[in-house]
Amino acid sequence: MSLPPGFLDELKTRTSLSQVVGRKVMWDQRKSNQAKGDLWAPCPFHQEKSASFHVDDRKGYYYCFGCHAKGDALSFVRETENVGFMEAVEILAQEAGLPMPARDPRAQEKSDRMSELAKANEAALRFFRMQLKTGAASAARAYLAKRGLTEPVQDRFELGFAPDGWQGLWDHLKGQGIAPDLILEAGLARPSNKGREPYDTFRNRIIFPIRDPRGRAIAFGGRAMDPNDNAKYLNSPDSPLFDKGRTLYNHGPSREAAGKGQRLIVAEGYMDVIALSEAGFTAAVAPLGTAVTEHQLAHLWRISDEPIIALDGDKAGLNAAYRVIDLALPLLEAGKSLRFALMPEGKDPDDLLRADGPEAVAAVLDGALPMVKLLWKRETEGRVFDSPERKAALDKALRDKLKLIRDASLRGHYGQDIKDLRYDLFRGGRPDTRAGQGGGGRARGPWRPKGAPLPPQPVTKASLLVAAGDEAQTRLRESVILAAVLTCPALIEEFEGDLEAMTCSDPDHASLRDAFLRHAPKDAPSAREVAEAAIGPGGVESLLAARHVAVVPCIRRSGDTSMARMTVAEEFAKLEAARGLEAEIREAVEDFEALPEEHLTWRLGEAAETRNRALRAQQGEDADFDTGANGAHIDRDERKLLDAMIETIDFARKRR
Repeated sequence: MSLPPGFLDELKTRTSLSQVVGRKVMWDQRKSNQAKGDLWAPCPFHQEKSASFHVDDRKGYYYCFGCHAKGDALSFVRETENVGFMEAVEILAQEAGLPMPARDPRAQEKSDRMSELAKANEAALRFFRMQLKTGAASAARAYLAKRGLTEPVQDRFELGFAPDGWQGLWDHLKGQGIAPDLILEAGLARPSNKGREPYDTFRNRIIFPIRDPRGRAIAFGGRAMDPNDNAKYLNSPDSPLFDKGRTLYNHGPSREAAGKGQRLIVAEGYMDVIALSEAGFTAAVAPLGTAVTEHQLAHLWRISDEPIIALDGDKAGLNAAYRVIDLALPLLEAGKSLRFALMPEGKDPDDLLRADGPEAVAAVLDGALPMVKLLWKRETEGRVFDSPERKAALDKALRDKLKLIRDASLRGHYGQDIKDLRYDLFRGGRPDTRAGQGGGGRARGPWRPKGAPLPPQPVTKASLLVAAGDEAQTRLRESVILAAVLTCPALIEEFEGDLEAMTCSDPDHASLRDAFLRHAPKDAPSAREVAEAAIGPGGVESLLAARHVAVVPCIRRSGDTSMARMTVAEEFAKLEAARGLEAEIREAVEDFEALPEEHLTWRLGEAAETRNRALRAQQGEDADFDTGANGAHIDRDERKLLDAMIETIDFARKRR
């Protein structure tokens, strides 16, 4: 549906962002200034105790300084209610008392049809609930009691029973005035291929209603009471309301519980979710009879940055975990991952709860494995790597998996963890390669906790691999950027995304960046006030008077927006290039480590000779060496790259 011009502007004018957000958060009264529309609260999008979520009611925008969520009232409703754009518009328009424009007739017809299907499901749910109280459901009630599901629990999860008849629900719904085509389209009955009336989809089954995050009954799951039934669990067929690959059981309640600090647990089925919820693990969901899908992963990451996949402790459960890994690897982002809690052999979460109580489940969840550890387990468990060919096959399999990770930084961290695990497997622990420790061969240094970073190696102490010089240079570039936007605050909004992504190692830089993003001053005097409030007048003076800052043209000639824009853009580009170079060097180390010793030695000599010829050419001693377009000076960054390449190769060779 298209909206007429001006409708959204009118909607935003009538909508108070603070009221919309205020339904989901508790404002921090100490930090907030409601009279000025400046409001602060703990972020509703990620778990935190501090108030880093800022609402500017006058501008109609919110921003979180922790998870960087930002947007307006429409985006807030979309994210918190998990609805589409038009649904968010309808919600806000209703609250604002603004009539929605006339819908496209076909769109209106589709919406009306969805509402009718939901009503049919609600009528079916009432029927199933009533049937669970009858004598025909005595075996079902006994089974639920045996599984520890008391009557109050059954009521909370709206459990029901489908009687063992062919047309009990069909006849009931028709008697309620629900059209036959609606019953069929909702998946509550199926057409007969014998020329008879349609028959009920669910028969002689315990019924679990499935609701969407908005609370609508969209489908049902049924557990067979007959042990000889071909399908132990049966879900409603897909319908305009229900797509099982996009739906999670207990989605709405788990989202609310996770927002209050509960860890999000992904179990295998209905009974596990109910058992976990009743034991206090209220943020529990389950996919619906299928492996976890990409759409379900997206739902999970909207609820929690690190859901815990809790699977049965058997081969099938482990294989399910491996399938989730293959699905998740290409979708990973910094801060968005999965952990895996494997139950004891032969038990699911419900079994463990009944046998050993919530404490045992909590212990398993506390020990949940990060995804990289389970990936390693899959590729190595039960295998012997006693030959170069087998080791090479392992390396290839792991490389192929890591290539699926799109985020270069994340891929680098995975590669480092895999490298550490590989070393432990093949050599029984990572040695300290520092010289002078005494003893023969590679002596081990002082004890170091597992997983702690290696101390700098002598051959790389001054190189890009340690990056001490580069860290200082990064701080210099950050100070130039911050000084430039301080003197030309109009650039803050233009470079907002780059400022958000800038990782500041200097606390003053971080404070200044956050202050600019929080207040986004539009003129130099207010920018100066914001900066002084963040790092003090002395801190601002020190920043602007620093030798490497004071000489920058846009600082000397304050107010030249064009020059300041070019300066800031160039410094951000150099920061990005430096990060790319570090990533390339990390990958180069991995590549070089896989080469034979003789090739590394030869490659080191070649790189050293290239560097030496470049130096001679720079000094005019080698007329045959091409030094570039200027014919005299080799670029400093190229020299740096050559030096880094030599040290990288040497580092890889000496780690053998």
